[in-house]
Amino acid sequence: MQKYLAPFLLLLCISGCHKKQTANPGTPTTTVALKYAHGFTVKKFDAGTLVEVTAPYQGATSGIQYFLLEKNKTVPAGMEGISVIPVPIDNIICTSTTHIPMLDYLEETDKLIGFPTLDYVSSEKMRERIDQGLVKELGMDKGMNLELIASLHASLVMGYSMTGDFGQFKKIAELGTPVVLNAEYLEKHPLGRAEWIKFVALFFKKEAQADSVFNAIEKDYLQTHELVSSVENKPSVMSGIVYGDAWFLPGGQNYAARLLKDAGCHYLWENDSTHGYLQLSFESVYNKAIDADLWIGVGSYPSRKELKDADNRYAKFKPFIQNQVYSYDGRQGAKGGNEFLELGYLRPDIILKDLVKIAHPDLLPDYTLYFHKKIE
Repeated sequence: MQKYLAPFLLLLCISGCHKKQTANPGTPTTTVALKYAHGFTVKKFDAGTLVEVTAPYQGATSGIQYFLLEKNKTVPAGMEGISVIPVPIDNIICTSTTHIPMLDYLEETDKLIGFPTLDYVSSEKMRERIDQGLVKELGMDKGMNLELIASLHASLVMGYSMTGDFGQFKKIAELGTPVVLNAEYLEKHPLGRAEWIKFVALFFKKEAQADSVFNAIEKDYLQTHELVSSVENKPSVMSGIVYGDAWFLPGGQNYAARLLKDAGCHYLWENDSTHGYLQLSFESVYNKAIDADLWIGVGSYPSRKELKDADNRYAKFKPFIQNQVYSYDGRQGAKGGNEFLELGYLRPDIILKDLVKIAHPDLLPDYTLYFHKKIE
């Protein structure tokens, strides 16, 4: 499963320090329990909320802390070197399309004021705001307009990093705009990624609404999962396509593999221990998956003809021959953005229903595929 890779916006430390700092504001009044997410913690204090992103990027050895200060409250002692952010925030710059649905579901769509590449955004609510000229296009990577970001006086930039390469982030922080890291993509359970709406909600003081949204998503996911709990016939599934010299496909412990498992599928690489993506030779994939029942996830190819034109060896696989090839490109925004890549993290319940419909259509007779589509 992919996501649009906006610039790697990561706060090294807003105060400019380079060593990990640990807040010590006293004894918390409450520690918030999370059900599936492991990438952040939340502790409540009289003056505000201490949030730690425990795994800011793949391979990180320490976390990053933020203290969300209740407005009109005094910063408590023990906060030296920690980023302090008054809440609720007035506005926000986001850097990943996966952040957009969280604003929509929290009814904070009108708080977005900047985004790297506006054409990537699919949300109808957010596109109305964009069309009104209320969201600035900021540019990507080294082409990001730092002066424009500074001029927007955003309450914060919500970023992410895949590698810990801080890119333009330190400069953004030095210009006075706080940067907060969102590491939802590292969660291994689909509901863990969805639970990051609780993280975003903290900055808007919308915790109760986030709980309500998440509980509905969780309920829908678990009910769908229950439908396949007793199925005996689990169709075998292959995934991915060739990029360059290698076939890229989800590892056995990847988020995508978990969704296939929960949908009652037999993912052919489910016993692999990899959480990321595998890079295999065409021959090894061919030998293992030539007789797969389903092929789910073929990039953005719109038809089997174009898939075959890209590499005529694809036509040898059983699901190609039997017209059982599916992409997640079924819904696109007004400017061509992929809705799966935007909304999928927050709505794994919809992805799961799609997969159950594909693998066990009789279990959801009245359901129509939402993100996925069969490519003809």
